[in-house]
Amino acid sequence: MSARTVIVVVDGFGVGAMPDAGALRPGDLAADTCGHVLDRCRETFGRPLRLPALGALGLGLVHPHRDLATHTHLPVAAGRAGLGYPGADTYAGHQTMMGADFSRVTVARLGDHLDEVTAALQTAGHRVELLDHRPLLVVDGVVLVHDNLEADPGINWNASGRLDDLGFDGILSVARTVRAVAPVARVIAVGGHASGPLSDFVRDGDGGTFGLDTPASGFYRNGGLEVRHLGAGLDHTRQLPQLAARAGIPVTLVGKAADILACDDAVRRPAVATADVLAHTLEAVRAEGDALVVANVQESDLAGHQQDVERYGQVLEQVDAGLAALFPLLGGPGDRLIVTGDHGNDPTIGHAFHTREFVPVLVHRPGAAGVELLPDAGSLADVGATAATALGLDPAGLANGTEISQAVARAARPAHA
Repeated sequence: MSARTVIVVVDGFGVGAMPDAGALRPGDLAADTCGHVLDRCRETFGRPLRLPALGALGLGLVHPHRDLATHTHLPVAAGRAGLGYPGADTYAGHQTMMGADFSRVTVARLGDHLDEVTAALQTAGHRVELLDHRPLLVVDGVVLVHDNLEADPGINWNASGRLDDLGFDGILSVARTVRAVAPVARVIAVGGHASGPLSDFVRDGDGGTFGLDTPASGFYRNGGLEVRHLGAGLDHTRQLPQLAARAGIPVTLVGKAADILACDDAVRRPAVATADVLAHTLEAVRAEGDALVVANVQESDLAGHQQDVERYGQVLEQVDAGLAALFPLLGGPGDRLIVTGDHGNDPTIGHAFHTREFVPVLVHRPGAAGVELLPDAGSLADVGATAATALGLDPAGLANGTEISQAVARAARPAHA
């Protein structure tokens, strides 16, 4: 009997603020991506969003709303999950969901760690100075080490340089030295062609951060951009994709998941357009035999950053149609469809950053009896552990996570060796 588990991550799809959501911005305690998008789209479109598949998966049981179904006849388990990592970040969210332990990762401003970063760079032979006595380091006169201003304050740091001044390998070398001492989730090496000296595009950010305004610099529009994400030290062998691959289960990573998850044996299908993400997911599910498919729908998150509520609603309707197409392909008792998120991104909240929200955990489980309401999971890692059990794998092989409910993954089949 085949076992196929498909995890569809709707990027930035939160269902209400976590208790600590207001630590950085008190107004974020009012965040509710799902509810606010539903309300605003009803006003704008003059009708409710058409989300029958999400309703059938139990979204209305997790997040009661007049525009969501209050019951379902599908055999589903529905609940919510806390994020289980600091802040609200796509990279950290996906790594945690796949079973990584982010307990040693913190939210930190570069300005609070200047001494250790400077010492590491100098030990590596670099010349380091502050830019105008501000908390930003200039390395060898050409590379800026700074807070990332495009994510929540303290989530990521960047090492940015103009490719006219230094090749990308040189920028990457600086970033790797910083990564060795950085406590944050990501250090991002960025090289590109700027519209002037990088110092012209430095500004204050939120929460006491200071850094390069990368969009204003021209890096994104002048061509030739090179980027490398250096994540916190994680044991990727103890994450779900590699656990599945070692057991002989084919792994497919779709959309942004293909860019940020580690698994040498995985088939990668990077894509941004939602239609492409859904098409790649359907193609992977149609293959015979066991499978783990992890897909990320990125355009919902992009709409959140753009504070475009109507576009967010349109993406949700597109996702819903794709989920409906998956239902008939996942009808065996060993199959699971898990729909979740990685954080919130409330486009009505008044800023363009992620929001720290609970995310839905909606599990379609053919062959199960009735509907189960799940307890709140403490971490996205519990989603990965639940998926592991559904595939007949021992979740103890993951670095983090506990199965949310034995009933979610119960199936009459032998476990994989």
